[in-house]
Amino acid sequence: MKRTIQDLIEKIKGVTRRLQFRPRALPTLPNEVFLGVIIILVAFGSFGFGRLSRIEGARAPIRIENAPKVTAETFTQKAIVVDAGGSVPFVEKSSSQLVGSKNGKKYYYVWCSGVSRIAEGNRIYFATKEDAEARGYTPSSTCKGL
Repeated sequence: MKRTIQDLIEKIKGVTRRLQFRPRALPTLPNEVFLGVIIILVAFGSFGFGRLSRIEGARAPIRIENAPKVTAETFTQKAIVVDAGGSVPFVEKSSSQLVGSKNGKKYYYVWCSGVSRIAEGNRIYFATKEDAEARGYTPSSTCKGL
């Protein structure tokens, strides 16, 4: 049994009539007009997506030109030791990465939360871990990475 396109169209129309697919308020369009409208909509949609993809591909990537230069030496460089005239030398705050308390025996990185509990007057700055350990300080367990 051969089926033609016309037979299939009639079969589909019969199914839609039984299901009342189209609301009664919308007028029915002839098949040729409906097919033409669909082709035009697909053409415009394809053209629009093509233009959109071309615009997305033509955007220049974002570049950061003035990025700070951070290297391994930034965090491991030796601090300048300054003698304050007393028996205990201290290190300038600006070049130090480690902090301890005069009253305690733990040392921290300057960004650890434990440093906020040490009064500014009681802080001792160390250039390296070896300096802190040589003076009897031990790493804090609350400061990760020590």
